[in-house]
Amino acid sequence: MPAIRLLSPRLANQIAAGEVVERPASVVKELVENALDAGASRVDVDIEQGGVKLIRVRDDGFGIGEADLPLALSRHATSKIESLDDLEAVSSLGFRGEALASISSVSRLSLPSRTEVQEAASRVEVEGRDMDARISPAAHPVGTTVEVRDLFFNTPARRKFLRTEKTEFNHVDECIRRQALSRFDAGFTLRHNQRVIQSLRPAANPLDRERRIGALCGQQFIDNAVVIDAEATGLRLWGWVALPTFSRSQADLQYFFVNGRVIRDRLVAHAVRQAYRDVLYNNRHPAFVLYLEVDPATVDVNVHPTKHEVRFRDGRLVHDFIFRTLHKALADVRPDDHLRGAVAQSEVREGAAMAVPGSIGTAASTGGAAESAGGAFSGRSWGETGSVFDRSPAGAPGATSQHQHQWQARDQMGFYQSLNEGGGLDRGALDRGALDRSGHAATAPPHELAAGQPTPPVDSEAEPPLGYAIAQLHGIYILAQSRQGMIVVDMHAAHERITYERMKRALEAQDLKSQPLLVPVSLAVSQKEAALAESHVTELQQLGLQVERIGPETLAIRQVPALLRGADTEQLVRDVLADLIENGQSDRVEAVTHELLGTMACHGSVRANRQLTIPEMNTLLRDMEATERSGQCNHGRPTWTVVTLSELDKLFLRGR
Repeated sequence: MPAIRLLSPRLANQIAAGEVVERPASVVKELVENALDAGASRVDVDIEQGGVKLIRVRDDGFGIGEADLPLALSRHATSKIESLDDLEAVSSLGFRGEALASISSVSRLSLPSRTEVQEAASRVEVEGRDMDARISPAAHPVGTTVEVRDLFFNTPARRKFLRTEKTEFNHVDECIRRQALSRFDAGFTLRHNQRVIQSLRPAANPLDRERRIGALCGQQFIDNAVVIDAEATGLRLWGWVALPTFSRSQADLQYFFVNGRVIRDRLVAHAVRQAYRDVLYNNRHPAFVLYLEVDPATVDVNVHPTKHEVRFRDGRLVHDFIFRTLHKALADVRPDDHLRGAVAQSEVREGAAMAVPGSIGTAASTGGAAESAGGAFSGRSWGETGSVFDRSPAGAPGATSQHQHQWQARDQMGFYQSLNEGGGLDRGALDRGALDRSGHAATAPPHELAAGQPTPPVDSEAEPPLGYAIAQLHGIYILAQSRQGMIVVDMHAAHERITYERMKRALEAQDLKSQPLLVPVSLAVSQKEAALAESHVTELQQLGLQVERIGPETLAIRQVPALLRGADTEQLVRDVLADLIENGQSDRVEAVTHELLGTMACHGSVRANRQLTIPEMNTLLRDMEATERSGQCNHGRPTWTVVTLSELDKLFLRGR
């Protein structure tokens, strides 16, 4: 039987290096985090051969004293954690005290440093072979420089797992990108083989921050971004989220920071994904740069050696806060916001000297003080838009000027049927509420219809974001003219979104009705799921589900939501229980209900080849400007696009 023995410090450090030093980018991450914790306002990173030959990180922080230099390379030695209270409320990026010791065990490390009170700097050198620290005088300004040479020189097996020089440097570049996004108050310089790759100055004001975001994430991202800044219950969320039209095929532009630390957390990812659920489909991924500020005592960062995972004390509170903030911000987006991004991108492509006013960052603050993107139109209620697609009797009981406009499904579907049959629309009859018993609009003489406007009015200052309709193309698209150029609208997709949003508001105004099952459904589950269903009876009833525990591993489903009586009841309850176990809450019933409403809206919207009049087309445009998430239909397709004047001029070589 082998005896138990203590590991040598060298071997222990090399084992720890297996977790800390995965590749050169891991070294850069640890060293840059130490520089930022040291109060650096400038960080210079030099890389050679992808980081295998040389990694040099220089900062202007407060430095390390000569007496502390040997201890800086020792295991579990740090100036950031002193007691258990400090560990429970970590406010620094690095705190384990393993980084420098692990790096020095697999490389040749040199660390010169100087503090403000020292007259001269000192240098400590360590090679991974013997691990003996050597102190010598050096010439160095206030701050610290860490040089890591010949990475994995004493562990050649590690080098076999490294990728090409280009791949390894791409990981280093991504690491610097994340650190530059996390700290706007610090400047960063990245060089690879003596060539400058990144040179970022400190960003002191919002404009400089947006410039840094544009330099690191692309100008198209900032042109299509919604600015977020919300605070509640001790939490603050700010940053930029991209419009749904700027979705990506890969999740390569997603940065989330908690107290300045970049993380990849399932709870956060689920909250963001749920916020985009109504506008993003077909395996598309949103783009965002978000910052969450919380009390350090309410989040545990000591979960994984890479420190990319965190645990929140109240995960449900954080999840709801992120979801509701982003959900509201995306709902406040109007066509005017999409136009700004489209025009800004067109200006960039054309190389224009002057940018479109307001194109950098779309102000849609979630704190309730955001300016309405739709101008005078988005400030109106549904009953005030003068919509020929939505008009209730003026004297109807319960009529209100709020956004929760009252409507009857029978009248709504009857009107859609009249459109599908090709019948005309009587604006006067709708104003009087003259609908017959079948739901069809009464006919009226042609002179009673609203007068068409084939061309926009002379006063262009009062022009709405989507302009004015001038024609219908192939019975499918609406052609509109605006100051920005030509706008093409998919009338079915746009009307589908308008109808869908109305149905959701009408459903929210009413209680979710449940329907008892004639024969209760017996469901076999685990003991954990059965206990969870028993303890969350009230939450399940709020979802329209009545579930009783009739055995240690058996549940009985007695009531389901009336709208979902045709759905797979067993799978629905299983999905709800799975969400409760993972996230502490479930929106599965809401998702299935909204899917059903989306299908109803799709079938009830105006069909292709239905010839609309000019007033009808203009009314549809006005409704789009006042409707939440009108840029996408219920299935994630865009509802409209714009071709700017500069792009039209380019097509016909005007001015060339």
